[in-house]
Amino acid sequence: MNQVLFHLAFPVGNIAQTKEFYVAGLGCSVGRETANSLILNLYGHQIVAHVTKELLTAQKGIYPRHFGLIFTEEADWESLLARAQQKQLAFYQEPKRRFGGLPTEHRTFFLEDPFSNFLEFKYYCQFSAIFGEAEFAQVGDAV
Repeated sequence: MNQVLFHLAFPVGNIAQTKEFYVAGLGCSVGRETANSLILNLYGHQIVAHVTKELLTAQKGIYPRHFGLIFTEEADWESLLARAQQKQLAFYQEPKRRFGGLPTEHRTFFLEDPFSNFLEFKYYCQFSAIFGEAEFAQVGDAV
């Protein structure tokens, strides 16, 4: 199969703050841009910020909606973590390790953009846990 890229559109309040967080903060590169939309390259995947006039209300937690990346190399996860800390991005959840000692063990942290969108960045200690390890039914934090 040829390379397949992920696409996600999400709401924002304005393009300037979006660029500050995603470009200056996370290191995304900019694709096409209008006054009301911005295409961003997030590690080779297309995310598109669309300005909305609707009131953007914060969720009460990370569920049900968030998006992000799963790194396959721990050093890459650590590099983004260091960048987020250095750029003083808003952490919704500080870095932590979930399910220690289990096949589903992973490192994770959550950022919150200026428009209350939550982004999660993970690194699984065992690659098989990304889509497998079905006998370990717990997913995420207890709600």
